Amino acid sequence: MSATGTEKQLIQLGHSPDSDDAFMFWGLASGEVQSPYEFHHILRDIQTLNEWAMEGKLESSAVSVHAFAYVADKYALLRHGGSFGEEYGPMIVAESELSLEELRETVIAVPGLLTSAYLQLNLWFADKFGEGVKPKYEVVPFDEIIDRIKDGTYKAGLIIHEGQLTYGRDGLVKLADMGIWWKEKTGLPLPLGVNTVRKDLGPEAVTEISRCMRESISAGLNNREKALEYALQFARGMDTETSDEFVGMYVNQRTLDMGDEGVQAIRLLLSEGARIGLVPAVQVDVVD
Repeated sequence: MSATGTEKQLIQLGHSPDSDDAFMFWGLASGEVQSPYEFHHILRDIQTLNEWAMEGKLESSAVSVHAFAYVADKYALLRHGGSFGEEYGPMIVAESELSLEELRETVIAVPGLLTSAYLQLNLWFADKFGEGVKPKYEVVPFDEIIDRIKDGTYKAGLIIHEGQLTYGRDGLVKLADMGIWWKEKTGLPLPLGVNTVRKDLGPEAVTEISRCMRESISAGLNNREKALEYALQFARGMDTETSDEFVGMYVNQRTLDMGDEGVQAIRLLLSEGARIGLVPAVQVDVVD
């Protein structure tokens, strides 16, 4: 109940059950950030959040940049809360080295067809093998891909999240890094995920929810130890040092404000996706 005795409006806030997202929203979850709204944190894998966003199910949600192309009519894109790879990103890994030609014919385990990683894989294939050449793939939950490579189900996989830091411990080798490739091609950071707010809530609500999220990210960065302690419960077995490194990769100053460079990178990624026919052409408008 609010101070006036009326119930606060409920805002369902969707994000992944990962340490970086948990760190980002510690400020809201801990009460460090105050709001006239009551936030309920809905934790789901990014593929589920992408699918829900198509339906407009949650008032606010993290979505893949890839998926934003399909929900831009429903959701406003915020300048903060974005995840970018600074010369790192989704990786193609395998148990042993594969030549480009071998990889072209290999079924790759991917974490979801609406993930930014899948869009980037298709752009990478078009770049390496020519327009119209698509990867062979099967969808596998992101947290099972490394295990499925190790047990021989797949020769190669496209990994995201903490697997980018831990694949070497599992004896796997890196065949390609989408973040390095994108930086070499464009000079820009690699867009991965963004935060959104449903437009039909109205401009006042969009502005206020945006403020809360921005201040939550700022609170985490300014109270790193407390926010990291909270985030560790979502670290899926990572030790503190590795989790801290992972959080630092995806929650930083660019997360507070993606800047013109971040907006440019998102627009370019989606226009390239439209060029190869993987996403519809979309106008990308960003709100503060």
